[in-house]
Amino acid sequence: MIDSHLLTVSGGYINGEWQMADDGRTLAVTNPVDHGHLADVAAMGTDETRRAIAAAEAALAQPADLEQRRYWLEAIAEALTRHREEIGRILCLEHGKPLAEAQGEADYAAGFFRYAASHIDALASHTLDEQPRNCRWHIHHRPAGVVGLITPWNFPIGMIAKKLSSALAADCASVIKPSSKTPLTMIALFTLLDREVGLPAGKANLVLGSAGPVTDTLFDAASVRVISFTGSTEVGRTLIEQSAPGIKRLTLELGGNAPYIIFDDADLDHAADQLVSNKFRGGGQTCVCANRIFVHRDVSAAFAERLAERVKTLAIGDGMAAGTQLGPLIDENAVAKVRRHVDDALARGATPVFQGDASGLPGTFYPPTVLLDVPANAACYREETFGPLVPIITFGDEREVVEMANDTDFGLAAYVFTGDETRGHQVISRLRFGHAALNTGSGPTPEAPFGGMKQSGFGREGGLEGLFEFTETQTVPVG
Repeated sequence: MIDSHLLTVSGGYINGEWQMADDGRTLAVTNPVDHGHLADVAAMGTDETRRAIAAAEAALAQPADLEQRRYWLEAIAEALTRHREEIGRILCLEHGKPLAEAQGEADYAAGFFRYAASHIDALASHTLDEQPRNCRWHIHHRPAGVVGLITPWNFPIGMIAKKLSSALAADCASVIKPSSKTPLTMIALFTLLDREVGLPAGKANLVLGSAGPVTDTLFDAASVRVISFTGSTEVGRTLIEQSAPGIKRLTLELGGNAPYIIFDDADLDHAADQLVSNKFRGGGQTCVCANRIFVHRDVSAAFAERLAERVKTLAIGDGMAAGTQLGPLIDENAVAKVRRHVDDALARGATPVFQGDASGLPGTFYPPTVLLDVPANAACYREETFGPLVPIITFGDEREVVEMANDTDFGLAAYVFTGDETRGHQVISRLRFGHAALNTGSGPTPEAPFGGMKQSGFGREGGLEGLFEFTETQTVPVG
């Protein structure tokens, strides 16, 4: 285990106790920057998950009022802020993203708990002003039950914050399954929950290990009423099928294929600056980063030149090194996919504009790459690259680019840049994406709801809408 005051254990956390796998099995965690060994963590499975569910059931039987829940949420936000530097260091080591970015993710995570605490009164019971049928009608937002929270590797602290903040606000008890690629940040979070927050035993449980046995057990348990998952659309489809026998509710944030549209009247320098911030965050390994860059043909060459100037300055390397702006990809499979997308686009006639140099770096790096005139039959047009490739596709008019942008099964995020704000809003109204930004590359924030359309999933995280994802509404007429 790497040396950290937040990593004194390497197991899961069930019913208020740290536990290793029953059979002693472990999973290795490595640093993608150099393949260095970081830790061996517990590889849990069915039996451990069942115990975690039982512990959550027991915790659910001890309800907490709004003020108690508000205290827990505020305490978690304060703990994340207080330990942001160490959480960021751990996250950087197991994920690879630059240290400043990783520490910023800790701040982002704290924001979800802080927002939920300050808006938890939205979940308070209330009485209707009307009295139909000569009754008083009381509306209650009850905890849905035990919830399963399944998080990906690309935002090890940010994704669990979205889910756990709303689950605690709703007074649900949870069983949490992090990615086996980045479990250390989650262990650090549970260390804070254990030492500094004082959640009741069983209120939040951590099960480490392979996804199959843990997920199957969550779906088999009648008491698990909601499962929240962030990951691929392929896995999401499987979860939808698994949810049918138990009629379980799902909150799904799935894959993306984000269009980034630049009209000929846009501020090209601003659009280029925003694209660099948007596209290369996390090495391009985010579901909301631009995947297809549509630029009006009259300004495409000028924009490509401006973008290349900025990309050339990106410092590639170890996220722990000062000044690093672009770290490694998560594993060799990720590198192979980006390489395949680049090679495919070039073979289909795309023009190379710029490619950086990652030679000599020992880990899973791929250099930032800009291509121009990428055709619609290229793999990177249809598939989410999840890496530092910027494919520029040209268009002629508004109708054409709206059709091209919507020509995907996914609908998570989109971005529009234009000097005509009225046109920008008109275009966005025709885009089928849950997050549609105008003249900014900004992604989600704790204060606003976020989620996908079409095959990018359903449900919302963040904002008031996210607070209700783990509640059941109960209506009580009193005669």
